[in-house]
Amino acid sequence: MCFSTAGCRVVYHLLIIGGGLSGIAAGIRAARFGLKTLILEQHNHPGGLNSYYFRQGHLLETGLHAMTNFALARQKHAPLNRLLRQLNLRRRQFDLHEQIASEICFNGRSLLFTNDPVVLEAEVAREFPRSVDQFRQVKERIANHDPFTAGPRRSARQFLADHLHEQELVDMLLLPLMVYGNAEEEDMDLDQFVIMFRAIFVEGFFRPAGTIRDFLDLLLRQYHDFGGELRLRCPVAGLLTKNGRINGAQLADGEVVTAQMVLSTAGIPETMRLVDWPASPQPYIGRMSFMETVVLVPREYSSSLSSNRTILFYHEGEELRYRRPQDYLDTSWGVICFPGNFSGLEPADRLQVRMTNAANYALWKKLTPESYPQVKRQWTEAAIAASEKMIGNYRSSIVYQDSFTPVTIERYTRKAEGAVYGSSIKIKNGMTPWPNLYLAGTDQGFLGIIGSMLSGITIVNQHILQQSYAD
Repeated sequence: MCFSTAGCRVVYHLLIIGGGLSGIAAGIRAARFGLKTLILEQHNHPGGLNSYYFRQGHLLETGLHAMTNFALARQKHAPLNRLLRQLNLRRRQFDLHEQIASEICFNGRSLLFTNDPVVLEAEVAREFPRSVDQFRQVKERIANHDPFTAGPRRSARQFLADHLHEQELVDMLLLPLMVYGNAEEEDMDLDQFVIMFRAIFVEGFFRPAGTIRDFLDLLLRQYHDFGGELRLRCPVAGLLTKNGRINGAQLADGEVVTAQMVLSTAGIPETMRLVDWPASPQPYIGRMSFMETVVLVPREYSSSLSSNRTILFYHEGEELRYRRPQDYLDTSWGVICFPGNFSGLEPADRLQVRMTNAANYALWKKLTPESYPQVKRQWTEAAIAASEKMIGNYRSSIVYQDSFTPVTIERYTRKAEGAVYGSSIKIKNGMTPWPNLYLAGTDQGFLGIIGSMLSGITIVNQHILQQSYAD
């Protein structure tokens, strides 16, 4: 219970809804400046979309295939290093490992890329020689574009079509950027495209050694050292208002937690559900959700299963179909990730392969409890079969497999309809109709794990600390 030993109810400076990476980063930043901060997380593990669970003695991650925005320590202004400074963390606290190489496979054509941008440019010259000069112009325009300047929405597809005249190259560039953070079907906001292009094709993929649990433990130690509080298994039933302001939250068990300011990382639709928001949540419900399949095979099979690739982005067909599929799953395109294939990582006892495919939330939601397991098994097998076309046969060697669907994502993260990237409509300034309720995370507009954490920090810096000092 949130009461002092004197029996008086504690009033928190800041209440954060959601213990994902955005919420934890916001909590560290606020607690570092002396704000009495409480994070409420409904699940029994922190991490939100990037968490973990145990099966048959194995820790399996629900995220952290790879982090974007790698930077060397000397690159002081890079997003990764800015993030660490804001959290008062040092680079030496992290053992960072860059990707080996990733590949885009599209209708028989391929582009390899690493954390060296020169590699992708050379690949474009090899596969699309007529467009390499235009690709260089695109890179120059992206380098000079400020994605954080306010302005009307611009189409990334139109921007690419204006510069590149080979549709397959346009689609191949869009595929990794969309699947790593785009909530919009078919197209992408130009500002978000620029952010993701830099994050993936210029800076690149990496991951810290260890598991997502180790990463979360390090962040939470920092949060607790600054005096922050975290409560797990504490779902929020609603937000309380008084005199035009939010004055706290009521938990599912009836307990009331009082706070001067509230930061929600649960997404716009869920935040709307918690308070009498004067708008309909429907336009803010995203349509892009996914099913993820995880398999473990003996380590000796790694040499035959793309041991020199970190992530494969594949697509069969003439045009990119980044949209909610008509069927339960679209296995004609997706992502195959090898979380152990990063430079310098110690090999694990089991090779892990993760497959991500676009899924139809509405169909999964309609299933009865009796039919759900059978349909899930059917589409898990379909996802595995699709991946075998890309990396070779391994089905007979699987020692463990599991998958989670959009309804699983919705249940554990409160993301409406399991839309992992939230709404295609972003509230970039994080403000709501209440002067002390703010949004951070996917629906505030920052993308990727580093972006999500910077989102929480940005809202604390721009609003929470400013309002706290004003008060």
